[in-house]
Parts: sequence; C-alpha cells; structure tokens
Amino acid sequence: MRSSLPLLLETVRIEGGLIYNLPYHQRRMDKSREHLFHTFSTIDLASHISPPDKNGLYRCRILYGQEIESIEYIPYTPKPIQALKIVTSDIEYRHKYADRSALDNLLAQHPSADEIIIVQKGLVTDTTISNLAFFKSGRWYTPRIPLLEGTMRTKFVENGLLQPYDIRMEELSDYTHVALINAMLGFKILNSVTISK
Repeated sequence: MRSSLPLLLETVRIEGGLIYNLPYHQRRMDKSREHLFHTFSTIDLASHISPPDKNGLYRCRILYGQEIESIEYIPYTPKPIQALKIVTSDIEYRHKYADRSALDNLLAQHPSADEIIIVQKGLVTDTTISNLAFFKSGRWYTPRIPLLEGTMRTKFVENGLLQPYDIRMEELSDYTHVALINAMLGFKILNSVTISK
C-alpha cells in the first residue's frame, strides 16, 4: 500500500552515456527518505540507472517514495532565459517534490518573465527551476537559505566556489553577474539578462 506522503523526484544529468554527480543525488535521496518516510535503508541509485545510449544529453527523472516508482530518460534542451522577474512568495519547497504545481502556477502568473527570482522575508532564495548565484568583487555568492538545497549548489559550496550569504532584494544591483544552478544546467552564467521587479 502506497504511503499518503507526496512522491519525490531526482533529476540526474546523463551526457554521452555518463551519469553526473550521482553521489550528491544519492545523499539527498537518502536524507529525504529518512526525513519524510523514516526509512533508513538505502536505495542504490547507481544500480537503477541505465543510460539509454552513448550519445546525447538526457534528463533522468527518478520518481520515488519509500521505493523507486519510475525512471524516465528524457532528451534535454535547456530553455533560453533572458528575462527574470523578482516575486515575493511564501511558497515552500524544502524537498524536491514531484508535484511542482505551486511553483508552476507562481511562474505562470508572470508571463512576461522567462523565470522568476523568489524572495522571502526580503531575502533572495531560488528560481522555480534552479538555485541562484550572484557575483561581485571577485566572488560568487548563493542565497544562504534556498527554497531547495540543490545537488549542484551543495557541490559548489563544498568545493568553495560558492559562498552562502544573505542576499537582500534591494541589494541585487550591487552584483554584476547572475547564474542559474541545477543538475541539468550546471553553473549557467546568464550573460544577457534583464531583472525586473
């Protein structure tokens, strides 16, 4: 009998037959299952993922709860992002839930934007699809409290590339560059982007 708790999602990058950053996905999956389902057994992701071919870029979509429900391999093409809009919302997305309807609905309310920068209590958090990084004075900073602790964000923080920091909405103009961070994009610097309120 399936638990009434919501299903979770891991999105893993597969390119040229290679699986990227699997230890970080494994760690997050283990923590989420422990927190939500009180399950301390580990599902070995590596034994469940089979790259579909040795060419191309795929989004491996893993749906799981106490156990893995499904795995899909979807050819991936990133959408162009040129316009960001700052939006205040108290939306909650602590775990990578499969149900993204609240995030999708929030983005849909701002059709002029390719993506939105979600602000909570005056502090920048994430977009609907990624963590964020901002550059100034020779250093990249990422919001100290994101909506979701992404696997790539975790990797870059642990490797010293990113410094967690409270980034206030009114201070965004102090930064010279912005980047989106997620499993599929990696660290994507937006060289031509407008940010509006």
